[in-house]
Amino acid sequence: MNGARGEVSLEIEGVARRLCLTLGALAEIETAFGCRTLADLQARLRTLSAAELTTLLAALLRGGGEVETAAKIAELNVDAGQAARAVAEAFRAALG
Repeated sequence: MNGARGEVSLEIEGVARRLCLTLGALAEIETAFGCRTLADLQARLRTLSAAELTTLLAALLRGGGEVETAAKIAELNVDAGQAARAVAEAFRAALG
């Protein structure tokens, strides 16, 4: 993982996968959640459903180059607590 790039790791089915909040991933997430600003998105992220967490993971996986995993994320065994922590860590790494 490249910490300088803001990459974080999440183990999915025994394999470490790379998550990264790229500008493209951020735009994808804003669109998916109907947010116009980062402040709107920050407020929106405080209460996520499982489906929304899956949407976030898919965008962050694509940002990290894990396109195949992102495409089938809803079908994979992912620990929700670890996923939520990795998502938060990816946002912190990218936005401070």
